[in-house]
Amino acid sequence: MVIAIDGPAGSGKSTIARLVAQRLGYYFLNTGSFYRAYTLSALDRGIDPLDREKVLENAERIRITVENGNICIDGTDSENRLHSPSVDAFCSQVSSDPRIRELVNKAVRKLAAGMDIVTEGRDTTTVIFPDAEYKFYFDASPEIRARRRAKEQSGADYEQILSAIIERDRMDKEKETGALKIAPDAIYIDTSLLTINQVCEKVIEAVREPL
Repeated sequence: MVIAIDGPAGSGKSTIARLVAQRLGYYFLNTGSFYRAYTLSALDRGIDPLDREKVLENAERIRITVENGNICIDGTDSENRLHSPSVDAFCSQVSSDPRIRELVNKAVRKLAAGMDIVTEGRDTTTVIFPDAEYKFYFDASPEIRARRRAKEQSGADYEQILSAIIERDRMDKEKETGALKIAPDAIYIDTSLLTINQVCEKVIEAVREPL
């Protein structure tokens, strides 16, 4: 079974998807982490993240795996570096390349085959797993999402984060490939005023209802 969660950056997708997976005993798969891993790898190797050809060449060369729930690049656990400001700044541009998106789609579908998973990431419900048994779209105001990110990143400037989120939303919605949108059959949940546990319970209640 596939439970797919979509929505803009900072809407609570990762935290809640991970918690839902734990409570249901499913595997947690974060598709957005694959794009972040490609972006991080390019930055680490001194590659301009906006140079599509070099980013693609590097992406095809490296090996991304999931070990103990963490993303590893060529065997090195890189999970705690995936949400750095530098990765945030370029991840959207890297993920806009259809060739990169195809690499990620193939990788996550292969990983999910024959498993019960909870997965999240932009276009998860519309492109990667359009036939998922359950689809959810999380949303929250840019201000709420910026405050959440500021808490995660010690010493980060709220206004800069807010500006980056607004710009990220614009780019994600205007992409020719994999644009951010709500699947027609997705359950919409505004997480702005809800706690993590409240959103988690809404998801689990929906999953436990008969299809």
